Amino acid sequence: MGTYINNNLIKDEHVELETTYHWIIFCNLRALLTLFIAPLIDKYSDEFAITNRRVIIKTGLISRKTFEMNLSKIESVNVDQGILGRILGYGTITIVGTGGSREVFPKISNPIEFRKKFQELS
Repeated sequence: MGTYINNNLIKDEHVELETTYHWIIFCNLRALLTLFIAPLIDKYSDEFAITNRRVIIKTGLISRKTFEMNLSKIESVNVDQGILGRILGYGTITIVGTGGSREVFPKISNPIEFRKKFQELS
């Protein structure tokens, strides 16, 4: 489990599901031009988790972007998968909150499992 998520859990909160980027992030021009260092940093520094109370997502190593939303404030978790994504098990997760806020996270491993866990908890 990621250190950011561990350090930011509140009382009586525990992680239900944690995921990361799919290995497909290593198959693009950015990965090749940076000798696979950039996607490696992304894979091990970005954290995606669902706890029993909220969704917590942290991206970035030096410059950090966090997304934390209570489960009760999330209207839907949408999954977009192409043919290759269905075959290999990756996709894009879009979290839509109340008030129309929208966050998109591409190339996430097991996005269907992420959505299913959200639906079980909400």
